[in-house]
Amino acid sequence: MKVADVMTPREDVVTVSLPGTRDDVLEYLQERRFSAVPVVKGADGEEVYRGLVSREDLIESPDEDQLALLMRDVPTTTGDTDVVDVAHLMVEENARRVPVVDGDALAGIVTVTDVVRAIADGDVAGDETVGDLARRDVNTTYVGTPLPVAEREIAYADVPYAIVLDDEADMTGILTEVDIIDVARVVEGEDDVGASVAGQDDEWMWEGIKATGNRYFPTRNVEIPSEAVSEFMTADPVTLTKRRTAQEAAQKMLETDVEQLPLVAGDALAGIVRDVDLIAAL
Repeated sequence: MKVADVMTPREDVVTVSLPGTRDDVLEYLQERRFSAVPVVKGADGEEVYRGLVSREDLIESPDEDQLALLMRDVPTTTGDTDVVDVAHLMVEENARRVPVVDGDALAGIVTVTDVVRAIADGDVAGDETVGDLARRDVNTTYVGTPLPVAEREIAYADVPYAIVLDDEADMTGILTEVDIIDVARVVEGEDDVGASVAGQDDEWMWEGIKATGNRYFPTRNVEIPSEAVSEFMTADPVTLTKRRTAQEAAQKMLETDVEQLPLVAGDALAGIVRDVDLIAAL
């Protein structure tokens, strides 16, 4: 099976154009629940692919507004590449989405979800059991943790989720980057030298103001609500047992629209299987 058989073609790919701002991307990430958006630019009457902006980029650079500085280079592929080969590329480069290019033009995009769908449909191998694929090192947070703190825990762990534990250290939910992006808000403030920062009454506002003389320099940032994780997590997440196959796990991920599923042994948390673990087994 080739990349062209599973990718989203260019006519169906939402893009943002240079020059642009953080707001242009955040709209798509929040309203359409995308994980990343390709960046293009018009050149000599033709569209040229320039890079990608992901939800991770917005979270990691909260005080950057310019799209040109938020986007990054990622590996690309072509439509005639084998799906298993692009899966290996995703694992090696830690890339959740790979733009498909034809010369300098964007031909489409292939994502981890596209490969997971191929596993779910039986188009590529999915016979291994999740007990052999799941990770035993699980990122966790406490149910009462303020959301901005939990976001930092997720960022430092370099994973897109945190299993939420209650007072008895039992799993009570799961928090993901998507949950955080859904409630993040772009804020704007301004100040002059010697005065208080606008919006400072909100203790969790990530507002950075740069000023020289008496000129105003507004900046944009991301504000994350300060309420506890329990207000934003998914309670009682769908789980798997170790005897389920990669194909069954892929089907469950697609059905529930998640990127990871906790692995349980009885009532106890035993690990977690992520979509990237499924494609790493190909």
